[in-house]
Amino acid sequence: MKTATSILISFLIVLGTQQSKAQSDEAAQLLINVTKLSQLKEILSDLEKGYSTLRTGYSQIETLASGNFSLHETFLNKLLQVSPAVKNYHKVAEIIRYQIKLVQDYQRAFSSFKASEQFSLDEVSYLSQVYGNLLEKSLQQLDELTLVLTAGKLRMSDEERLEAIDRIHLDMQDKFHFLTAFNQQAQFLAQSRYKAMQEINGIRSYYSQKLS
Repeated sequence: MKTATSILISFLIVLGTQQSKAQSDEAAQLLINVTKLSQLKEILSDLEKGYSTLRTGYSQIETLASGNFSLHETFLNKLLQVSPAVKNYHKVAEIIRYQIKLVQDYQRAFSSFKASEQFSLDEVSYLSQVYGNLLEKSLQQLDELTLVLTAGKLRMSDEERLEAIDRIHLDMQDKFHFLTAFNQQAQFLAQSRYKAMQEINGIRSYYSQKLS
């Protein structure tokens, strides 16, 4: 009887020990799970903060970019405008005067050379070609000047527009000086030929009188 009782008591002690161990294991696992859950919450919280920071930063960048674009667009649109300082630049009027004088001088010279009868048909054709090319290039310069002075056509600062006008002015000046030198040479040639022809005609007249 005592043996059976001892066995029962031992069984209960072992069973209690096993139950206690099982409960301890469950408590330890629960503690681990709680710890993991807490860590997961911290990770999620950090991710949310990071996303919020990223979203805020992107929003700020987007706002800055939009602002910069507006400033850039305003700056570019301003470059389309032509200031009075550019329009009233004295070289603009000089370019136009050069163009008018160039046309007048070449027309007068060409008419004179043709009427002089001191140039052959090929030479007259050459003169016409030179004058035509010169006139075409000068008109191209005027087209460029018109673009520089017209608002909404070119995006240029006042300094760039003035530099463009200076360049056009110099080109027109060179063309006018070339025309002047060309006409002088052609005029000298025509006069030389006329003088030579007069001398030949004088000699012919002299000997005709002698032989008559």
